[in-house]
Amino acid sequence: MSDLFGNDSGWVVLLKAVLVFVILVLLTLFNIWFERRVVARMQHRIGPNVWGPFGLLQSLADGVKLAFKEDILVRSADKVVYTLAPIIASIPAFMAWAVIPFGPEVTIPFTDTQTALQLTDMPVAVLYILAVTSIGVYGIVLAGWSSGSTYSLLGGMRSSAQMISYEVAMGLALVSVFMYAGSMSTSEIIAAQESMWFFVPLFPSFVIYMIAMVGETNRAPFDLPEAEGELVGGFHTEYSSLKFALFFLAEYINMATVSALATTVFLGGWRAPFGIAHVWAGANEGYWPVIWFLGKTLFFIFIFIWLRGTLPRLRYDQFMHFGWKVLIPVALAWTAAVAVIRKLKTEDQLGSQSLVWIAVVAGVLLIGSFLIPAGKEAEEAPELEDDFDAFAGGYPVPPMPHQRAGDSQGTSGRQGKEVR
Repeated sequence: MSDLFGNDSGWVVLLKAVLVFVILVLLTLFNIWFERRVVARMQHRIGPNVWGPFGLLQSLADGVKLAFKEDILVRSADKVVYTLAPIIASIPAFMAWAVIPFGPEVTIPFTDTQTALQLTDMPVAVLYILAVTSIGVYGIVLAGWSSGSTYSLLGGMRSSAQMISYEVAMGLALVSVFMYAGSMSTSEIIAAQESMWFFVPLFPSFVIYMIAMVGETNRAPFDLPEAEGELVGGFHTEYSSLKFALFFLAEYINMATVSALATTVFLGGWRAPFGIAHVWAGANEGYWPVIWFLGKTLFFIFIFIWLRGTLPRLRYDQFMHFGWKVLIPVALAWTAAVAVIRKLKTEDQLGSQSLVWIAVVAGVLLIGSFLIPAGKEAEEAPELEDDFDAFAGGYPVPPMPHQRAGDSQGTSGRQGKEVR
């Protein structure tokens, strides 16, 4: 860990904090435009192309319009919690970037001050990111509860269950990185990837993390809290204007956060892609690493968009079954395997090349297991009940699986028509 962390001047810390905020806001505007353009190309449409060059200012125009819309306050809402919920959801999204490295140590232009392109670092930086991003769940749950709407409450509960479930798998995927790097500091994890990026020897962890990060950010095909046909609009159904914009901002910054974390722990962080550093000695010096870091982050953003444009939404029971009964057990098994492999490697009983082959085979088996159709257990069909009256309560009620509608349905139906 650099000696510069914690020793920067106040103006340097303020400058870096402002730059991180500006970069995140601009990155959000770009990601919205990028998503609309990529999905439009997938669907043989044009996408935004009027405001600004290539339509780049369309996101800014939409944001300004959304901020100036009428702010509706639901009469049955808990006004204090209703107002605080979007703030609680959006602030942790910014705080997580405090320990994300953008590049190595540089000299601030027009000064002689040396600083790292990272706001700060700590021995448990990755755990800090996981802890801070988990706070955003409270904003979503409180938004659904405080709205005074049943559908918003259901959306908030589903979202909290989803994010908590997939954070477990995400954390387990990162445990193997901690064991392999010997540190939880983001700067030291990048330093440990100087010779080989961790997605090669830890390929199963990379696959598990990529699946978990999509589920943890409520993105398609795991966007169950926003299922239009089931819950109208999800936890933010009763929000409008700037409050809704804060939820929208938090979602896109969380996408960038998990993408930046994946870049940091699996793709070498700000280090130049393979081969460039051998040809160009200054590829990992100065401000050039910022370009490599943002390029890798946008690669993961593209995967988010690609999944949204290709895969249909899962049912909620399928989604939770996959998280708890497939992803978490696989992550636990792989974490235990990495612990054994690291022990053997420490005792010189296993080479680095063997570890790479083990990781590749395990990753291929993991991906292949997702393609195996799930078999349905044969169940004995229960006997059907004959005397079920669908109109017994005065309005039609569908029969349960073990029931069968009798002849009374037709009689009650005719009675209903006569009454009308």
